[in-house]
Amino acid sequence: MTPQPVVVKPQTPLNEAIAILAERRVSGLPVVDDDNRLVGIISETDLMWQETGVTPPAYIMFLDSVIFLKNPATYERDLHKALGQTVGEVMSKDPVTIAPDKPLREAAQILHDRDVRRLPVVDGESHVIGILTRGDIIRAMAASQD
Repeated sequence: MTPQPVVVKPQTPLNEAIAILAERRVSGLPVVDDDNRLVGIISETDLMWQETGVTPPAYIMFLDSVIFLKNPATYERDLHKALGQTVGEVMSKDPVTIAPDKPLREAAQILHDRDVRRLPVVDGESHVIGILTRGDIIRAMAASQD
């Protein structure tokens, strides 16, 4: 686990968060509110919409009605991310977390089952005290083989 990871706030300008990601060579950052409670994660995946743009959902017309073939709410969320200027507009909300007293095996299971790359470690008040990545799990596995 990386203790005391760099965090950003929802009002942080997106270009500042991008610079931190590039400078620190990390793929995501915890997002905290003014009380330092975890409110989201900003990741490379969230930022891809800035470059790729968004394709409107496919639809068909039937008797003067529009029938969307994909959920239009998803398009609206993705469009919001593509046009966002702050971390709060682009971040993923309600991130999966783990408590510091949980075993490494449980953390690995969560990372695998939820297909996430990072797992914020939070205390009982949702304060970020660390971040655990897939790389941390692999390094712990290698260390246990010695």
